[in-house]
Amino acid sequence: MSIAVTVPAVGESITSGVLSAWHKKDGDHVAVGDLLFTLDTDKVSSEVTALEAGVLKIKVAEGSEVPIGSTVAEIEVGAAPKKAEVESSKEEVAEVFPEVPAPKAEAPEPVAISSQAPIAHSPSPALKAQPEGRVTRRKLTPLRRKIALQLVNAQQTAAILTTFNEVDMSAIMGLRKDVQEGFQEKYGVKLGFMSFFIKAVVEALQVIPQINAQLEGDELIENHYFDIGVAVGTEKGLMVPVLRDCEKLSLAGIEKELLGFAVKAREGKIALSDLQGGCFTISNGGVYGSLLSTPILNPPQSGILGMHKIQERPVAIDGKVVIRPMMYLALSYDHRVVDGKEAVTFLIKVKEALENPVRLFLD
Repeated sequence: MSIAVTVPAVGESITSGVLSAWHKKDGDHVAVGDLLFTLDTDKVSSEVTALEAGVLKIKVAEGSEVPIGSTVAEIEVGAAPKKAEVESSKEEVAEVFPEVPAPKAEAPEPVAISSQAPIAHSPSPALKAQPEGRVTRRKLTPLRRKIALQLVNAQQTAAILTTFNEVDMSAIMGLRKDVQEGFQEKYGVKLGFMSFFIKAVVEALQVIPQINAQLEGDELIENHYFDIGVAVGTEKGLMVPVLRDCEKLSLAGIEKELLGFAVKAREGKIALSDLQGGCFTISNGGVYGSLLSTPILNPPQSGILGMHKIQERPVAIDGKVVIRPMMYLALSYDHRVVDGKEAVTFLIKVKEALENPVRLFLD
């Protein structure tokens, strides 16, 4: 008996995806729960496992775009692969007659390659000379297509403006150094920079609620919750998992949430529900060395904060020039919703909170 392996539904608005990778070969024997293939959609990647044990018969090639619900393979339930039977027999013989050596593989004949040597027969397709390519052409993945479309839409539909400031990171760096060991022992996670930024953003959003709002048609929707998206770069593109109710989370709680998302992103297990919602986004280009940038809004949100590289720079403090670890901050905002005064005030509130991190830590 054969059962169909179909493309599962992964979200209400998703109608198709790309079968990006088969993790088993045609003819392989699979057990219940074995990973069969990865499906990439315009929002998330999903892993599909075997529901029955048997021999896999692949019907759709890797890299194909497949509709939700379509059949991509069959599993011949209960069947065993011939190869497995042969290998099992060899193992049984080896156990009974260990002194019988396995047949030696014949040494391959040396192959001389010369551009002047005449070829008496047509070479195999794999050995045919290929023209030196100057470009590589491949289709965009659904996720990359979605990212491209969303970024263009953001530029076309919102009046995006960016304001800048800088923050002295000395206090945060000193605090982390002083409490890191005890923090890890108590909570099981490291104290990073992002948790401070999330807490500072939540505090600033509470003071400047206009940035925690969004346009929907001719209505302005004010959010009274603080779900913060954190942009995460993955091999397949940018994703923005959302931390829920950040005003209720401690620094340790935020760090645990961030660690969980990092593991999911690394393993390709970010779920659609992890990406939905969010009222504000933080993007950290500093991890890649970016010194300054103008981040693009994540619609329908009205604000996004860009973090950047910490760099020692001379600054004037109390009339003296000193060297401090400084970070440029960039707030991009929708000018249709947020006025310049509100944006500047928001960024100053973030700066003040970060330069006095003890209060955030105690909270």
